[in-house]
Amino acid sequence: MKPRNGPVRVGVFGLLGSGNLGNDGSLEAVLGYLRADHPEAAVDALCGGPEAVTARYGIPATRLHWYRGEYRTASRVGAIAGKGLGKLVDVFRTAAWVRRHDVVIVPGMGVLEATLPLRPWGFPYSLFLLCAGGRLLGTRVALVSVGAAPIGSRPTRALVRFSARLAAYRSYRDAPSRDAMRAMGVDTARDEVYPDLAFALPTPPVGTPADPPDPPGPVCVGVMAFHGGDDDRARADEIHRRYLEGTTRFVRALVEDGRPVRLLTGDDVDASVVAAILEAVDSPLLTAADATSLADLMKETAAADAVVATRYHNLICALKVGTPTLALSYATKSDTLMAQMGLGAYCHPAREVDADRLLEQFRELQQRSAELRRTLVERNRAAARRLEHQFTALTAALFPTTDHAHTQAHALREAP
Repeated sequence: MKPRNGPVRVGVFGLLGSGNLGNDGSLEAVLGYLRADHPEAAVDALCGGPEAVTARYGIPATRLHWYRGEYRTASRVGAIAGKGLGKLVDVFRTAAWVRRHDVVIVPGMGVLEATLPLRPWGFPYSLFLLCAGGRLLGTRVALVSVGAAPIGSRPTRALVRFSARLAAYRSYRDAPSRDAMRAMGVDTARDEVYPDLAFALPTPPVGTPADPPDPPGPVCVGVMAFHGGDDDRARADEIHRRYLEGTTRFVRALVEDGRPVRLLTGDDVDASVVAAILEAVDSPLLTAADATSLADLMKETAAADAVVATRYHNLICALKVGTPTLALSYATKSDTLMAQMGLGAYCHPAREVDADRLLEQFRELQQRSAELRRTLVERNRAAARRLEHQFTALTAALFPTTDHAHTQAHALREAP
């Protein structure tokens, strides 16, 4: 670590404040750790939505990209030139930001995967600039409980591999993520696996019904603007059509059975799917939530009898509050999460939504509700313990010269 005077300077980095609730929840978990264990740290962000991050979390924030149209498709010559110039300017902007910090934390998120459409010159390039800058300028960069997956695109895979190699600290949110990076040629011998950072967030007070309510309670259905992954671009429209049709049929069947249904999202882009389902299923039993944080999602899912969801952090919120959950799975990370929480049998492919089969799985989930709730209590306790170890390890790796009182206080919380 660079020699310093005054408080340790910590940066947080990522597509934060950009409308994705899971990304922002991961940031919130890391800020909670820093404020509890390192209250002396001066924290700021380099992120996608700096205004939102400052307004919500009260920390200074800088825009990730110089070119403001970074995530709009460039078709005109001026826009293409602007993007190209932005890539050059960002080399120096990122390096200047990194230089001002002792530590930079990338909080969770699937930063080492391409399970959703992703271009190499987008976030993978930004992450590479961060990690390369950290290595060159002596700033420790930590990839904390991040997600990874096999990547088909050779340029994207190369950027991800180099970024991971250059980071000073790595941990993963599941074993397949670590396996994927090992397969890409990254030495993972010292890399640990911990639960997703969202499991460290406070859980809202919830009741634990001993018996299923009579009549049955509401069902939360978490939807997603799903078009397949990075390798599915040629059939993205077909994948989305099948997903929407199957999910709509499932929602309609629940409503026709008299079940109140609450639609959830996890990103601003999901609003179009909500609108399409509301238009197709005209019923007072069908409503849509307006969640703006993972805390909101946890409150919604805690009030439900069951949850069926697509987005990864919709699943985490439901599982964390102990609600029986069925995953519309689009990636290995969802299958792994469900297995870790004892619900591995309740996964359904998001690319091939079969409403009839989904209803069968849902009814089985309902029948085992009491048993699954008990299982989730135990699995959540185990996840919380593992994340305590994650934060202790992070302090040892990134803050070795800070006041030992913070580490000792953390150890006291771990003690039985």
